[in-house]
Amino acid sequence: MNVALVGTGYVGLVSGTCFAEMGVQVTCVDNDPVKLEKLKNAEVTIYEPGLDIVFYRNIAKKRLSFTGDLQDAVLSNDVIFLCLPTPMGEDGSADLKYVLGVADSIGKILVENNVAEYKIIVNKSTVPVGTAQKVKHEIAKHGVTNFDVVSNPEFLREGYAVEDFMKPDRIVIGAEDQKALDVMRELYEPFVRQGNPIIEMNTESAEVTKYAGNSYLAMRITFMNQLANFCEKVGANVDLVRRGMAADNRIGKRFLFPGIGYGGSCFPKDVNALIKTSTEFESEMTILTEVNRVNHAQKSVLVDKILKHYNGDIKGKHFAVWGLAFKPNTDDMREAPSVIIINQLLKHGASVCAYDPAAIETSKFYLKDTIKYASSEYDTLDAADALLIFTEWNEFRNPDFEELKLKLNSPVIFDGRNIFTPDKMKELGFTYYSIGRQDVK
Repeated sequence: MNVALVGTGYVGLVSGTCFAEMGVQVTCVDNDPVKLEKLKNAEVTIYEPGLDIVFYRNIAKKRLSFTGDLQDAVLSNDVIFLCLPTPMGEDGSADLKYVLGVADSIGKILVENNVAEYKIIVNKSTVPVGTAQKVKHEIAKHGVTNFDVVSNPEFLREGYAVEDFMKPDRIVIGAEDQKALDVMRELYEPFVRQGNPIIEMNTESAEVTKYAGNSYLAMRITFMNQLANFCEKVGANVDLVRRGMAADNRIGKRFLFPGIGYGGSCFPKDVNALIKTSTEFESEMTILTEVNRVNHAQKSVLVDKILKHYNGDIKGKHFAVWGLAFKPNTDDMREAPSVIIINQLLKHGASVCAYDPAAIETSKFYLKDTIKYASSEYDTLDAADALLIFTEWNEFRNPDFEELKLKLNSPVIFDGRNIFTPDKMKELGFTYYSIGRQDVK
């Protein structure tokens, strides 16, 4: 089977590489000449652990190729995946101009070249309910008839995307025609040999499934963040509460860690898009409106602790920051809490020196030259008044605490990800603030 993936961002590059790993002939299409040149030169353009090995192998095997020629890709492949950005508009809705624009182009290509062969167009991007029908209309308006549109949402976790694609919990396929379902099942069956399900449904259900999953996880995180704030007020320890909750098999252990709010390319955008769509259909999901509000507020919790510690005045204070990416094992800075928090600190007159194992270059797009960047976590500490932790990278979990105390002006840590324990910080002589636990002073 030959497949094309239009768009070589996070979803497109991971999906294309993993399909190739299973023996599929894959063509990835992009209209960015700079990115294309890098990909053609076997340069991975995103940070994702484990992707490079599979990427190099399949380029060498000539199963994975890259082009800027959409027409050639459409004419040469049976299945065309749309892996295009759907950025959040000012009103919270998903902007479909890239998806619908490419769909329109595909329709023109098929008509102008008198293509009679059956084609499947797959929405892999996260799109609102009803998008499959819009894509179908954009293609059909040119007189194309022998095609189907499928909704096949991705469920990739940044930092674990290769593993998630190669060994998925489930595959969701939304289609209106059995022929399309049969082709998609054949494509994905090698990935579910251990018995995980391929779940077939209509396109609308598949589109809602993606938004529902991400919004529910965002709601869990937000609940734990709000619970953590409550725990601080009443003298409880959210870590102990979390353990007690997680032991209930109806709840489970995942997405129960409090912090400074969720970020990234998925949760904020998907929550807002579902709010917008539900409002348009007069079935507003008000619970998500509150999730959105609480998550924004949570990004200021650590700033409030910092201001309180310094009696409301941090003008002239200098802070070391560990972690900029919205989560570990990625360089993704979209909606990262670090950007919000750092900008608030700068507005109060503080200065910042930051380090992240992967996201330094990406962060410069968001923070420009408003802060200094260090080449290691320890280099951030020079002349710093306190250490701030925004991302729970593993390499931060067991630092040289003596060096921290030696370099910091005062042994003060504000931990937005609870990577240390209050008891240990007290024993080591640090003033320590975290989320949902009693402060150590």
